[in-house]
Amino acid sequence: MWRRRQGWSEDAARPDAAHAAAALALHLQNGGELAPVQVDDLPLADGEIALADVVCSVARFYGTDVVQARPAGYFENHPAFGRRWVPNHRLDTQRRQEAEAAAEPQWRDHTMARVALTSAGVRLRPFGSSAWLPFDHALLAGVTTGQPEVVLSYTVCAPLLLTGPPAPWLGVAIEHLHRTTF
Repeated sequence: MWRRRQGWSEDAARPDAAHAAAALALHLQNGGELAPVQVDDLPLADGEIALADVVCSVARFYGTDVVQARPAGYFENHPAFGRRWVPNHRLDTQRRQEAEAAAEPQWRDHTMARVALTSAGVRLRPFGSSAWLPFDHALLAGVTTGQPEVVLSYTVCAPLLLTGPPAPWLGVAIEHLHRTTF
């Protein structure tokens, strides 16, 4: 009983994502700095400092080309007209509407990834990949925070969605770096 209660107290005392983000914002407003962390497998440029290494769910927001399905219908052996194709216009219309809806801009490529925040940008390494994908702060157009997500808009590529417990904290840190650097 004591063990369970002791564990419960530790869980209750642990700050959640919103509290961690608010604490970081207060720390930075009072002149605090982001502390460097060690990310062993991330190659850093000269002068670049790693500031966070967390795991988030990530996605990109973009549209695709409409992929049209083959026309629907069937071949009929008509006694007067012989073998002919009979189109199914209703099914063709339904398939076209579904393809157009699937091609509209939406959050795509949902995956889990390591997210490293550096002084130069956000670096993503999707699980199962050995490459880090760079998203530099110099190209950042905006940061939109929500609970528990952050959307990073860039001038040259599709927006990036980070979700999970570390996302609000990352949003505060990225906004701070963007404000103070650029």
